[in-house]
Amino acid sequence: MTASRAIPLASMPKAILFDLDGTLIDSAPDITAAVNELLAAHRLPPFSVEKVTAMVGDGMPRLVERAFAASGTPLVGQALEKAVDEMTPIYLRHLTGRSRLMPGAREALAQFHMMGIALAVATNKPQRAAREVLLHFGLIDMLGAIVGGDAVSHKKPSPDLLLLALEKLRVDAGDAIMVGDSKADVGSARAAGLPAVLVRGGYTQVPVEELGADLVCNSLLELPAALQALREIA
Repeated sequence: MTASRAIPLASMPKAILFDLDGTLIDSAPDITAAVNELLAAHRLPPFSVEKVTAMVGDGMPRLVERAFAASGTPLVGQALEKAVDEMTPIYLRHLTGRSRLMPGAREALAQFHMMGIALAVATNKPQRAAREVLLHFGLIDMLGAIVGGDAVSHKKPSPDLLLLALEKLRVDAGDAIMVGDSKADVGSARAAGLPAVLVRGGYTQVPVEELGADLVCNSLLELPAALQALREIA
């Protein structure tokens, strides 16, 4: 655990908002399968999981845009919109076949849920896809809200997803924290007025220590004890 800022935790938060891809779920293998199916339809060679992981973030349209650009055939305008439309059903076919829970995800959610803390997922992933993934892994019953990228006008790092999740939970920003794995998660938390916690092992291409989070955990297994320690210090 590394604290880079002082989180104002006079008490445990009333709500915790979680990112999904790279935070609760290791979805990179499924996302890679979807990207490669789309590329194959355009007679383009496949990418490795590592290559696609570097493209993840900012929602599916940006993923498609980055994939074609990396293939040497960048798309813009209507051509890009058409490719995104093609990707949607492909993406929905590749949600749970190869994905796995991140270490400590189920345990952390269960512990916070038992403590009476309201939990939500705020993700740039489309809402339907997020719900299907969470249902598959048996996490959905512990969540008070699931907010996907298509539920708001602006995805992370905009605060819109987080603010909508808090509205659904009926919790003020001053009583909540955001847990994620990327720069977009930190940006959205800052914009919404929430402390930001990052977990190692996600999809950022920049070391998590350099992203300006209040706290960095090695895994979600550390998170309950880390928040408790910060509350005691405060």
